[in-house]
Parts: sequence; C-alpha cells; structure tokens
Amino acid sequence: MFDVECSLFDVSETGAARRLLAGPQTRKIPGGFFMSETGTVYLVGAGPGDPGLLTLRGAELLQRADVVIYDRLVNPELLRLTRPGCELIARGKRAEMPQETIHALMIERARAGKCVVRLKGGDPYVFSRGAEEAGALAAAGVPFEVVSGVSSITAALNTAGIPLTHRALCSNFTVFTGHEGEGKTASDLDFDQIARTRGTKVVLMGLTHIGEIARALLARGVSPDTPVAVIEWGTLNRQKTVAGTLGDIERLAAGAGIRPPAITVIGEVVRLREQLNWFERRPLFGRRIVVTRARAQAGPFVQRLKELGAEVLEVPTIKIEPPSRVDVVSEALAGLGAYDWLVFTSPNGVTAFFEFFFRRFEDLREIGGVRLAAVGPVTAAALRALHLQVDLVPPSATALHVAEALKNFQTVENLRIGLLRAEEANPDLPRALEELGAIVDDIPVYRTVPETEDPSGHAAQLLESGADWVTFTSGSTVRQFHARFDLPALQRRFAQLRLASIGPETSDAIRALGLRPDLEASEHTTDGLVKALLGAA
Repeated sequence: MFDVECSLFDVSETGAARRLLAGPQTRKIPGGFFMSETGTVYLVGAGPGDPGLLTLRGAELLQRADVVIYDRLVNPELLRLTRPGCELIARGKRAEMPQETIHALMIERARAGKCVVRLKGGDPYVFSRGAEEAGALAAAGVPFEVVSGVSSITAALNTAGIPLTHRALCSNFTVFTGHEGEGKTASDLDFDQIARTRGTKVVLMGLTHIGEIARALLARGVSPDTPVAVIEWGTLNRQKTVAGTLGDIERLAAGAGIRPPAITVIGEVVRLREQLNWFERRPLFGRRIVVTRARAQAGPFVQRLKELGAEVLEVPTIKIEPPSRVDVVSEALAGLGAYDWLVFTSPNGVTAFFEFFFRRFEDLREIGGVRLAAVGPVTAAALRALHLQVDLVPPSATALHVAEALKNFQTVENLRIGLLRAEEANPDLPRALEELGAIVDDIPVYRTVPETEDPSGHAAQLLESGADWVTFTSGSTVRQFHARFDLPALQRRFAQLRLASIGPETSDAIRALGLRPDLEASEHTTDGLVKALLGAA
C-alpha cells in the first residue's frame, strides 16, 4: 500500500494563505511508481499594452491555460485568447489582493494539476515582483517557466518617436524606477551616479515623483535644458506624449493632465521625436471610435481602424443566433429547385444559409440552377468563397436599387425569389419585389439578438468618457445600441459624439430616433465606412 501525498492551501478573503498539508500531489501508476500531478506555472510577460506585442509563446500558453492570474494594467483584449472555462483572476491595486495571496493561488492551482498563467505587464523580471513569485514557486517545489515580454523601456519610446540610443547622440542608457515599493524607508537610487552617467535615462513608474527626480538631477549639475518626454499609455492608440526640458517637464506634464501609467525619458534622443514621431501622426490617431458590429464579423474593421491610429472601443450590440423557426428554412431547402433566384443581403445570411444547406446536402451541386444575387461586394465575396457564381450585385444596398437591378436583368413577374436574411428585417425589399410581380419567400436564416456582455470593459469606458464616433453597420445595430445606451441621451451627454452610417437603411434607423447621421459611406461596406471616417478626420 502506497500513501498519496497532497498539499492544500486555504486562501482567505484578506489574502492570508495557510498551508494545511505539505508536499506535492502524486498518484500511483502501473509498476508501483509515482508520477507528479503538479501543473506548471508560467510567468508570462504581457508586454507594454498593445496586444500585438505579446510573444507567440505567451499567446500559445494563454490558449491552453486552465487558470490566468492577471495584473490590473494587462490589456483585457489578451484574455480573449483563453479558451471557454478558463478561470480568470484579476489582481492589482483595485483588486486588493496581497502578494502572499498570489503565491498561494499559483501554488494551490498548480498542485491541483492546472496549467497556470501568471500574466504580468511588460516583462516579468523588469521592475516587477516576478522574481519573488518565481522564488515562492521554487520554494514550494512547483515547476515554473518565465516567458519574456516586450518592455515599455523600448516599446513606449519607439511609439513616441524616441530611440533609446543613437550612434550620434548616445551609446548607453540607464533605467531606474521612480517607485521603489511600499515599506521602503530609504532609496537605493544613487542620484550622484545617475547624474554623472551620460546617455539616455529612462524612469519607470516615476510620474508622481517627476518633480523630485528633476530637482535631484538639477541639484547635481544636469542642465535644465536637457530634453525630457513623458509618455502616458505607451504603445496604445490613446497614448499621450508631452515633451519639454528638465526645468519645465513637471509643469508641462501636469498641465497636459498626464496620469499613470507613464514612462519618462531624459536625454538628447528626445530631440529626434519631431522627426521620428510616426505613431501619433497616423490619420485617425487621437480619435476614439466605437464599433457596434457583432464581434464575430468586426475583426477586419477593428484592425483597420487601429492601424490608422484610432482608439477602438468594441461594443458589439448584436450577436448572431439561429432563427426562431428552423422549419421555415427546412421547407425552403426541400423546395430549393422551385426558386428562380436566391437573394442574399449580408455575409451573415450566406454563412447561416449554407450551414443549414450542408447539414441537409453533402454536395454543393444540390443548389441546382438557381440564380444568385448578392447585396453588396462583401456578400458577393462570401458566395464566391464557396466557388459560386454571383449573377447580380446591385449598385446600392437599398430595396429600390435591388428591385430595379433584378427588373433590369430580366422580367421578374411570376419568378420565385427566396430572400435569405435576418428575422425582423426591413419589409421594403420583399414589398418592392412583389410590386414587380415576383413571388417572394422571405426566409429568415438567422436572427440578431442583443449583446450585453462587456468583457473588455469598453462599454463602461464609453459611458464614463464618451467617444468621437459611433459606427453603425446595420439598422439592427442602431436599434440595439439605442436600447442599451439611449443614443439621444448619450449624444446630449457627450457633445463631441458623432454618428457614422454604412448606408441608407442604417441612416434611416438613426433618423427614426430623431437623430441624423454625421456621415454616410458612399460605398456601403466597412472599407467605405473607413474611407468616410478618414475624409472626416
């Protein structure tokens, strides 16, 4: 008989961890040997803020983690990489979780056989408590791995147009923290040495002490004309940079409302910012744009806005679900050969219809000789991706243009038309086709329902500080956004808030609320919407 060892921790609400039993968990395997069931803890650097700067190794670990314990300043977009059921635990000043509790959580979850990711801002070992956490894991006999992260020491300077070093200006740099930690009664910083050392000086977490640091360097002979820059939210599209000198940077930063998290850089390299500032010169930089499109379809649109410099708040107001009556779709599939035309009004309709189609048929040829019409180039592209020929793409997405295009293509009188679209869609299109003599089956292949979750916190940000633009890509996004936020009240609260519409029907939904769209895309696609926003920038 073999004894099985185990180790348990009791984590109280105040963060005190009490060890109950010692030793790693083990289990017996055939042959009388024991194999450890202890999981591994991965101390992963999340980078400086931009989720694109997460390493491939970090992304891989987030995708297979059972537990993620993340810092307050970690970009919440990274948590989308986790799989369903992953346990997410926030830590930070607002979470009021002592360091000892973090150690206990990591050890307890690992000894339960979990894959644990401890997600830390920047790099785990750069002015962080990563080494303390690794030490606690080592002392407990828990396997761990440290995954480096991109540090703001380089990344925030790069996006502010400031090189850390330059062959003609400096060949060395000094990095120190302006926040040495609670409980320290004396500083370990040698300002005599820092002042004497040539080259770039980078101060992390020093904004609240920027005046003291400047005065300490000035008192030791550093010129008051030495260039200085302070960078808030470095690498993110809400980045704010203030440049000045050692003599006036405290006043300038306070006047600009710079707040933590911020990084300070001191040295001649700051002079290069005027020439090298690429990040803040992008055409939509400084604009906060709300995207209301369903999350599953919003990716390329969001990415393009970010590349152009916009700070994007993803506040999807709808999500796509199966229709209320699946039997209507089944009847249409059973009588597919009777239709002369199938008309798709959105990529969602294409995706939803063919999901039903391939459940019933194994061969795409079962669609028969029916003609296909697509409202808009993106919808047409979704059909062509299935290697289907699109017979007609109307020049505009309005009901009048769709009906007119079909009439010009051929006489539609007595033709059977299957209109494949969302539930509760605008009735104008089937009415216009029926007025031309067509026999129309309005077949709902999907429905849009309200999206109320806010995993990124972007909806809360919108309500707290507003935005410059809210973009709408359909009438349903307008209606659902209004139901959730009261659009007229939101515009009254934030006077700068403007409304961008993808096309006429979406604009009509805005006008139905007694409002007006500030712009309407001439090309009724998200690319057209981006062009319109650029034109209004």
